[in-house]
Amino acid sequence: MSQLLHVVLVYASAPRTVHETALDVDFGTTLWQALEQAGWPLLFPEIKDQSVTMGVWGRKASGSTVLRAGDRIEIYRDLRVDPKAARRERFVGQGARGAGLFTHRRPGSKAGY
Repeated sequence: MSQLLHVVLVYASAPRTVHETALDVDFGTTLWQALEQAGWPLLFPEIKDQSVTMGVWGRKASGSTVLRAGDRIEIYRDLRVDPKAARRERFVGQGARGAGLFTHRRPGSKAGY
């Protein structure tokens, strides 16, 4: 008799859209086998080619990673905008006075406090 492990699959296919599925898999199941068991390669064609980045609890993992009880399998989509470039653009739009840690000061206080 094989032991069943409870795992959770999570995928954000688009901004503000998260798909989550709880799944019971056999002991020794790999990450990719769990995705196939849930039918996700058919639901989400973009993950069918196995070139997507995957992880378990926020740590990068391959499709051949053997799962453990309680694992949270995450599928990551590619970033469309570099976070550093987006921050720079927001800063340019706000200006130097509207951004930063010490923008709101009490009257009469020292700069930086």
